[in-house]
Amino acid sequence: MVTAKGRATRDRIVSAAADLMCTNGVAATSTEDVRAAANVSSSQIYHYFADKRSLTRAVIEHQTDAIVGTQETLLARLDNLDALRAWAEVIVTFQRNQDFRGGCPLGTLASELAENDADARQDLAASYRRWQQAICAGLAAMADRGEFVTGTDVDRLATALLTALQGGLLLCKTLRNGEPLETGLNTMIDHIESFTVAGQSPRS
Repeated sequence: MVTAKGRATRDRIVSAAADLMCTNGVAATSTEDVRAAANVSSSQIYHYFADKRSLTRAVIEHQTDAIVGTQETLLARLDNLDALRAWAEVIVTFQRNQDFRGGCPLGTLASELAENDADARQDLAASYRRWQQAICAGLAAMADRGEFVTGTDVDRLATALLTALQGGLLLCKTLRNGEPLETGLNTMIDHIESFTVAGQSPRS
């Protein structure tokens, strides 16, 4: 049985590893780096994690909960166009306040691990599916209210919106410019609007 103190120690190790891996990359982060950053002993790390791969998978879970888990309720409330546009603005503003550095921690992990760690890739795929499903919940609420034209595939729209978000985050991190992220999100939300009943009504 893990005690509260033990859980706190494990959480501290994972949090330190997540910060290091996001900043320096997984390959460049050693268990010794994590030990020093978390202020724990090597034996404490190996008490909770069999090896670096198991620690990395815990970091993926940690980042997923931090990014997606804390937003799931919010994402499910993205059930109208105004809410979607406000959400996009918050994301762009946050990135601007970060000087467009860092990007998406899950995206950073995926770019490094997807081709060389099958277990990590599967964990990351599950994380992205969870994110897509959270976005889809808001669009599904719009569909349930009859706001989309018949036959609209909200699952595909949610996937496209997440894709615009991830691509935009990568470009704004690379270019140090928020325009690609803002353009990608707003263009995708305009596309979503085109499937609404109101969006297909003739404009005077």
